[in-house]
Amino acid sequence: MPALYQDQTIAFLTQHGKEDLLRPLLAPALGCQLVRAEGFDTDTLGTFSGEIPRPDTQLQTARQKARLGMDLLGQPVGMASEGAFVPDPFGGMMPWNVEMLVWLDDTRGLEIVGMAQGPARSGQRAVRTPEELQQFAAEAGFPEHQLVLRPQSETDPRVHKGLASAEDLQQAFAACLAAAPDRVVYAENDLRAFSNPTRQRMIVKAGEDLLQKLQSACPQCALPGFAPTGVTRGLPCGACGHPTQLPRLRHWRCVACAHQHDEPVSARHADPSRCDVCNP
Repeated sequence: MPALYQDQTIAFLTQHGKEDLLRPLLAPALGCQLVRAEGFDTDTLGTFSGEIPRPDTQLQTARQKARLGMDLLGQPVGMASEGAFVPDPFGGMMPWNVEMLVWLDDTRGLEIVGMAQGPARSGQRAVRTPEELQQFAAEAGFPEHQLVLRPQSETDPRVHKGLASAEDLQQAFAACLAAAPDRVVYAENDLRAFSNPTRQRMIVKAGEDLLQKLQSACPQCALPGFAPTGVTRGLPCGACGHPTQLPRLRHWRCVACAHQHDEPVSARHADPSRCDVCNP
């Protein structure tokens, strides 16, 4: 499978340093050349700080970026990254980062998506004093995680981004205070990739997921992208035989020819501690 993309130029449209995160992972494993495409401002497709809303879904935006990069470099293969920050899927109380990588291969008609998600550094707070700002900065992982300040409201377009030093933070805070009639400044994590190490790690995890799918060949057509798509639950309890919520089958599907395969899990029975009957 690595020979499939040997010496292939992969167009990657990004302006926030993501190529440096993913090149060491993908290039040696696939033998490809990951080349940054230039000439398009990806911020016009949406910004995390809200000045420009993202009009499309996360997946649609990643597809658009990949296609733009391929057009800019004149290459049949390209990839792009798009992140999103949402409440966590468990209790909705924790900031949550979802990272998505889209790989487009026009030569073979492939679209392969890598994903990763987990807790995020995505804090926000209204502050009024230097002491409150310093407390937020410490909780937000500053200075490793850069900050954004703005006056008056969380939607004010007068944004100070990429604050990475105590001096820059103090100067931006003073400027925001002077511009805010109510003397309130809104502080938040800068969510751009180069500004947020926690997000960088999630992008790498999404890259690992993408690479795994690129190296997984379909048993029917031999093209990459043969990957799990879901599970069927109901693994029987080892004590009473009642179906549990644990998976009993894993479903695989090829993105190229749509070949499907159901794979039984390795375990034959579930531990009674996972059974709603034995352990209600």
